[in-house]
Amino acid sequence: MKAAQLLADYVDHPAFREMCRAAKQMLKEGIEPQVIRQQIAARYGQPPVELRLRDQPQPLKIIGEHLVEPGAIDQIKTALRLPPAIRGALMPDAHQGYALPVGGVIAYDRAVAPYQVGVDIGCRMHLSIFAGITPDDARRDRHHLLDTITKVTVFGIGSPKKPVADHPVLTDSRWQATKLLRTLHEIAKLQIGTSGGGNHFAEIVIGEWLDTHQPFVGLLTHSGSRGVGAQIARHYAEIADRETAAIARGIPKTYGWLSTETEAGQEYLHAMRLAGDFARANHEVIHARFAKALGLTVERVIENHHNFAWEQPDGTVIHRKGATPAEAGVLGIIPGSMATASYIVEGLGDKASLSSAAHGAGRRFSRSEARRTITPAMAAAVVREAGVLVRGLAVDESPLAYKDIETVMQVQIAAGLIRPVAKMRPLVVVMSGTEGED
Repeated sequence: MKAAQLLADYVDHPAFREMCRAAKQMLKEGIEPQVIRQQIAARYGQPPVELRLRDQPQPLKIIGEHLVEPGAIDQIKTALRLPPAIRGALMPDAHQGYALPVGGVIAYDRAVAPYQVGVDIGCRMHLSIFAGITPDDARRDRHHLLDTITKVTVFGIGSPKKPVADHPVLTDSRWQATKLLRTLHEIAKLQIGTSGGGNHFAEIVIGEWLDTHQPFVGLLTHSGSRGVGAQIARHYAEIADRETAAIARGIPKTYGWLSTETEAGQEYLHAMRLAGDFARANHEVIHARFAKALGLTVERVIENHHNFAWEQPDGTVIHRKGATPAEAGVLGIIPGSMATASYIVEGLGDKASLSSAAHGAGRRFSRSEARRTITPAMAAAVVREAGVLVRGLAVDESPLAYKDIETVMQVQIAAGLIRPVAKMRPLVVVMSGTEGED
């Protein structure tokens, strides 16, 4: 037997050639192969185990399975067969995405998967509740409110030709940590305070606290980290696929992960957190400009990330791709559509669902299917009947393309994920009106 054959399972070890020379010498000396293996293991450690997909997925909790398309379930089950997977959950608004479905939640052991965080890193909900304005005021001035929203942000893909606003996040030293972030810093300076395309929106809502029945008026926005997050996601997803291929066999493309104990893993987490803070800053700029333009005082702010990964003290990393954090006592926002209700909810900390909830009503079908089956007249009729003033209406964002928010809420309440604390209805909605990045 040749030394290389005897040590074939060490072939990827950095000291493989050195091992082979030692084993060859021992073979010449007549030492038994079993003894040679024992001596090599004592000196260099056990051979690396080749990682593969598990035969069966790790535990999965599906909330409202009858609302979820089979393809989304297949996607998360594939993710749950990855070596670092611990457990997962699927929310009732789930639909297929890249690697992990939108509405998917998954916990990994000391690993982070860029495409399972999502392309629009830190996409989030942000609600400002105003003092000094009543629902009757908002209804009377809704055309002025519509014009004001349009003036304080820019919707759609790409960047404005000059900066829209400023924010302390732009002077954060973390932008200097890597070459990629230094490049993205220039994009951030242009895109600060802007909103994306697709399902990103800004809307004036009229709400009511469910325990006191007190009404309120607020500005609710949905957008993320724009081109900054998208480039971070794609850059590190390529690295993750490459590094995963070096240590594992049979892992599908886009399902790559990075160990949080490696330089690349730490780099990604650093960039992801910065992108999340940039996403928050975008909302803060929009809301501050809106309040200033109308002379309003912000009474309360409620906000939450989705498309993010949260490291736990034990090294577990919880990915929520289009899912709302719902730890016990934590407030979050679950929007419906441009003609249906949205909710402020309190998390109940359900462990089986990884303390998560839906991030919206969820799509009934794809954008292309919506454009094929919904006409502009149909889309306009729905919002007109709901009494909502819309600028930037696109058929693929019509309420007809979305699941019923009340059904999605009820299955989560029944499953013990959340408790609704306020219900809101849209009065004025602004969107890009074009297909976007989200």
